[in-house]
Formats: sequence, structure tokens, C-alpha cells
Amino acid sequence: MDDITMDTPEVALEGDMEIPGGKPEPQKGQLSTLDEPVAVTIKRDLKMIGEKFFHVLVPRKSTKLLKDWDLWGPLVICMFMAMMLQGTSLEKDAGTSKGGPEFATFFVIFWVGALVITLNAVLLGGSLSTFQCMCVLGYCVLPLAVSLTFCKVILLVSQTTGLFVIRCGLVLLSLFWSIFASTAFLVDSQPDKRKCLVLYPIGLFYFVIGWLVISHNG
Repeated sequence: MDDITMDTPEVALEGDMEIPGGKPEPQKGQLSTLDEPVAVTIKRDLKMIGEKFFHVLVPRKSTKLLKDWDLWGPLVICMFMAMMLQGTSLEKDAGTSKGGPEFATFFVIFWVGALVITLNAVLLGGSLSTFQCMCVLGYCVLPLAVSLTFCKVILLVSQTTGLFVIRCGLVLLSLFWSIFASTAFLVDSQPDKRKCLVLYPIGLFYFVIGWLVISHNG
């Protein structure tokens, strides 16, 4: 009996395996974020920080601060304001510097205040994460940092009542600006009946920072 031979078609086993929900692998010639040069990473991060600063200076409803959150911008603002608020004048009686503790004081007020407001927002049923809320609160201090810079320039000349009024006006304007910018991002994430409970600590937080700016005299 002759052997019967059957021709079976060849099955191609080449192809790409895709995992549902997995991230696509980078194509040939493309660098992943782990392989890119350090200079490219720094430029990309600085660009993202600059875009978030712009969103604070020109407040509008956007998810930029919430989607790509980071704490680098708030840290830069905190360090800048702490150094600017550190006084250089001498106490008349003791003859020692009175500006030493102000750096640590502002640093603690900034981060502890932001953390307390974040916990309050989360406990009230907000939909934001802890770091998203702290990111927004930190970036929205930018107007107060700008007013501090102008106040420092004004303090270089002999102080008069008119200059003090100008300083107060700048701080008040930046205070309302910071509150308005932060609420544009945070209020919509809270339940309708609890929005006022979130607004009050936010306003108090920026008011304390604004008071430190206006009370600083050299």
C-alpha cells in the first residue's frame, strides 16, 4: 500500500504580540524617556513648568495642572519667596539678625498649609488626589511671589505712605488673583454643597502668605 502524502500549507508565525491595555513599544529610531539625553529631559520639564505658570497667570478652566502634576514648580516658588522674605535688618536692642528663622517659618507655613487644605478637600469628597491638589495650591502662589518681587524693589527707596498703599494694593491684587486661579482648578472637583467649605481654607492660606509679604519691611 502506497504511502499517502498530504501537503499541508505553511503557517506564518511572524507578527507582533499586543497586550490589551499595555503601552505600545517605541518604534525603531525613537528614544524612550529612559534613553533620552539628560538635556532633553530638563528642557521638557522646564517647558512643562513654564506652561503651568502661564495657566496660573492667565487663569482659565484647564486640566493642565491636574493631568501632568508635579511639585517642582511649587518648590521653586517656595524657595524663592523664603529667601526673599529672609530679612537682613538688625534688631536695635540685641544687635542680632532678625531674619534667620523666617526661611524655615515660611517653608513650614507653605507646605503644611497646602497639606492641610489638601486633606480638607479630600475628606469633603473631592475627586482630586493629594499631589494634584498640592500642585495647584503651590503653583497658584505665583502671583504673590510676583508681588513680593515688586515690593522688594519699592522697599529700596525711602518709604512713604503712598508707597505703602501701593504695596498693599499689589498684595491685595495678587491675593485675589491666587484665590481665583486656584478655585478655577479646585472648586469644580468638589460637591456643590461643600464648595464653600473648600474656599474658606484656600482663602485663609493665601491670606497668611499675603500678610507675610506685606508685613515684610526689609
